[in-house]
Amino acid sequence: MIRLFTITLFILTLIIPTELWGRGFALLETTDSVSLLSPNEGVMQKQESWWKQKSDYTTEFRPTQLIAPATLFAIGALGIGEDSPPLRKLNLSIRQSVGELRGDCYVHFDDYLQYLPVASYLGLCALPVKAKHTFAERVCVGVVAYLSMTALVNGLKYTIREPRPDNGKRNSFPSGHTATAFTGAELVRAEYGWAYGVPAYIVAAGVGFMRMYNDRHWFNDVLAGAAVGIISARIGYWLLPLSRKLFNLKSHSAVAIAPLYYPEQSALGASCSLVF
Repeated sequence: MIRLFTITLFILTLIIPTELWGRGFALLETTDSVSLLSPNEGVMQKQESWWKQKSDYTTEFRPTQLIAPATLFAIGALGIGEDSPPLRKLNLSIRQSVGELRGDCYVHFDDYLQYLPVASYLGLCALPVKAKHTFAERVCVGVVAYLSMTALVNGLKYTIREPRPDNGKRNSFPSGHTATAFTGAELVRAEYGWAYGVPAYIVAAGVGFMRMYNDRHWFNDVLAGAAVGIISARIGYWLLPLSRKLFNLKSHSAVAIAPLYYPEQSALGASCSLVF
């Protein structure tokens, strides 16, 4: 119970205030000014806050956005602890089934596959795919999202200290690889829609499965990692108005990408030019 209370408090203090930051910034920046519209009268004109000016429908906080990650995390939290937690039997059953499927054939392409969704999030601009934001805005959203994900994952890992199934090292909950993949998948879905989001989520789910296949994580670790990834992507979008103000981001940008080939080194490369 103490661990469950600690983890719940940790998530609330990191996630819930995100929505309040926007309101706080808006309140601090909202001022009243006197504008003399005629020589004989003065009118109080309330200026619109910069937060509202920098916001749009993609950056709005909606409680429904918390349903999926909160549900996944709540289920994942039921597997915390070594003294017969509710998901203990399910964890052991899945580990045994996956172990029989794997045998001695370990594969570790999930170490690289975890980055495919975020690469797609940034790289689809090279194709005729319409994005909701400029490349510079997508970079800012991605950076904030992955900083949030890193803080949440590591904070939970070294607070909960759940042992891994393979070597007992106490940093199993939640799965960082899964969180990385699901952060990218949610970014793709939010930016390009479900047509691209579904394949990204399939890749992310594959990464989660491979973490269990390689006996690196329990089933509940993967569920919690998915939850952290989704909420981290949303944090990136919720704080985009702040990024727009800090970096004076414009509503348009130009990107040029050209392939390069170096015959002497027999190497391929690419050149990217960004104007914003």
